[in-house]
Amino acid sequence: MSFSDELRARSADLWEAQHAHPFVRGIADGTLDPRCFEHYVRQDYVFLIEYARLLALGAARAPDLETMRRFADLAQAILGEEMELHRGVARDLGIDAAALEREAPAAATRAYTDFLLRTATLGDFAELAAALLPCMWGYAEIGERLAREPAPADRPAAYTAWIATYADPEFQRLAAWSRALVDRAADGLPEAHRARMHAAFAGCSRLELAFWEMGWTRAR
Repeated sequence: MSFSDELRARSADLWEAQHAHPFVRGIADGTLDPRCFEHYVRQDYVFLIEYARLLALGAARAPDLETMRRFADLAQAILGEEMELHRGVARDLGIDAAALEREAPAAATRAYTDFLLRTATLGDFAELAAALLPCMWGYAEIGERLAREPAPADRPAAYTAWIATYADPEFQRLAAWSRALVDRAADGLPEAHRARMHAAFAGCSRLELAFWEMGWTRAR
């Protein structure tokens, strides 16, 4: 078992709770209240801003030039293509760009981004890599599973597009790269150090679940 597989196995209950969460299931079967999806899109936009900061810190702390370049490219992709994608989805939902920029973080969003940035700032690169993984791998796993399910004829186009985004082979390759990065970072580390990586991964897995719940309840 690879170290990333070990991380996933120890947090399996949290991950399966994400797959079973009514927000995720509502996207799958098309029954999710559009107001929940709108709230999620707004908060995910806020989240991406801070996630780009995490990637920038990853570039600054990367142990080699290739990894530095990859983190820098990912940060640019978040600030460019992915945020523009979110603006496009928001426009389709009737949310203009100015409203997105004014969006205040919900408590769950703030808790997640604060945890990420605290880990990236006070931990080392291995902990940063472990904290990064639940978001990338989790979305890839959800997208891949949902894409295998039959698509209801009346599922909103936005939900089908969301699934396709995270089931896309390019995103699946990104998740695989993230897993390999964590495996390399953990290689040869003492058990106490690996335990900190476990804590970062489990903490972000819990916060991923809380983010779905925030979308479902439209909590502020």
